[in-house]
Amino acid sequence: MQIAIINGPNLNLLGKRETGIYGSESFEQYFKHLQQQFPAVNFTYFQSNVEGELVNYLHEVGFSYDGVLLNAGAYTHTSIAIRDAIAGIKTPVMEIHISNVYAREEFRHTSLIAPKCIGCICGLGLKGYQLGVEYFGMNDL
Repeated sequence: MQIAIINGPNLNLLGKRETGIYGSESFEQYFKHLQQQFPAVNFTYFQSNVEGELVNYLHEVGFSYDGVLLNAGAYTHTSIAIRDAIAGIKTPVMEIHISNVYAREEFRHTSLIAPKCIGCICGLGLKGYQLGVEYFGMNDL
């Protein structure tokens, strides 16, 4: 099984940024744990603060991978380009959010990408990525 994890803007600062919301572990540290927990899964990880780079990476993995876990960060609420990229690929995409976006500012309550994703996991911290991997492993998509 091949799963791409794609993180958007500011998620390169995990472990340093707003630790009360996002925790103190960097994504690179967490990614190592995820790889150990799922040795049969071939993971790729990509992070960018640039919208077009996220679109390009979705295009790159979107026809050959078994699943994408996408935390588009703030682009979740603003990016029609990322929404269209998800709509244009065959690989199913699971929307991931570390924090509970519905318990935060009102502008975070709307996801432009949600209608094109197979589901959304939010508010469960980094464990949301693990749950996304488990979903792809349990479902024949």
